[in-house]
Amino acid sequence: MRKLRKVVPAARRHEVVEGEAAPADVLSYLLHLPEEYDADPARTWPLVLFLHGAGERGVDLEAVTSHGIPKLAEGGREFPFVVASPQCPASSQWVPEVTMLARLLDEVEAEYRIDPSRIYVTGLSMGGYATWSLAVRYPERFAAVAPVCGGLWLQSPDPIRDVPVWAFHGEEDDVVPIRHSEEIVTALEALGADVRFTRYPGVGHDSWTATYDDPALYDWLLSHRRTDKAPAS
Repeated sequence: MRKLRKVVPAARRHEVVEGEAAPADVLSYLLHLPEEYDADPARTWPLVLFLHGAGERGVDLEAVTSHGIPKLAEGGREFPFVVASPQCPASSQWVPEVTMLARLLDEVEAEYRIDPSRIYVTGLSMGGYATWSLAVRYPERFAAVAPVCGGLWLQSPDPIRDVPVWAFHGEEDDVVPIRHSEEIVTALEALGADVRFTRYPGVGHDSWTATYDDPALYDWLLSHRRTDKAPAS
């Protein structure tokens, strides 16, 4: 995949600025494009939004490549989708930034050939919380979501009853206890939602390495497409 360190037209650094934004209101992100992106100007591509954990916050955008999909892409793994990987400011957390994340999606959709029926979000730890929260806030935007060792703060999962979910969590996680995922999954199951839950026996907080190394995750994401083509609110 095209990467930030390559010359042109590599994965690029972008900024989303809200109004007369101060530096703290700037959200930077990496964009990885499939090698074949320019081969067919008429082709549209799926988009995966990847949300990192608390340890990658700050202003060093390369920190975003420490784990998960951007790490694999930087290492040379090819994905058949566009990857947007924003960086959370050091003074913030992802959940308060969900409006900015929605604006980032708007920008990527406007600037690149994105299939609006195939947009997905996944994230780990702090990013896992944001994956749940962003989907609950904007359920009409996503074809499927994959939260890893996350949870929900003061929100009900009811709005995502029609959004396919695959959640992941280590059973020995002492940072974000597995019950945080269990409670959401149980609530979704009671609603008759399309929800899967992978528990990793003997695994602590790092449930993301096994998750993102597994090609089954990407096959599952790409198997889903939004049937409602109405514009996102």
